[in-house]
Amino acid sequence: MKLNVQKKLAGKILGVSPKRIKLDLARLEATGSTIDDLKQSITKQDIRGFISKGVIIAKQKKGISRGRAKKTHIQKTKGRQRGVGNRKGKKNARLPGKDTWMKKIRGQRNLIRMLKDRKYISNRDYWELYAKAKGGFFRSRRHIKVFMEEHDMVKAPAQNK
Repeated sequence: MKLNVQKKLAGKILGVSPKRIKLDLARLEATGSTIDDLKQSITKQDIRGFISKGVIIAKQKKGISRGRAKKTHIQKTKGRQRGVGNRKGKKNARLPGKDTWMKKIRGQRNLIRMLKDRKYISNRDYWELYAKAKGGFFRSRRHIKVFMEEHDMVKAPAQNK
């Protein structure tokens, strides 16, 4: 029993491929129709009737599961799967050197600006530290603090007035 014409019409009505059209013969018997009625339905109106009765249905479109991708994403948010074997690209491609420099220098400049505003260091010391920071002398904010202690730059705010 070939119902290619009916499947083609149903596909046009439902906007899907004829391959995705499914005929529910159990539902056909329940509605009181026969297979011959379905075979002889060659107009769109006839097919619409069978669609409304649930005899002709469109199968759900198959897709690619995102389950594995979601699982991997959750692990990456936890900080997993970031080892050497999972890396693509050089160190500077993953986090450009300019970005690391900007992050570092902004932190250092904020520190020395805050110390100057609170009068812990003199204006002259501020510019000395600023120049050294710009030249890449300091590794971190901690290194600035150690340097200031070694060179007796830190003063109490009351002394600096």
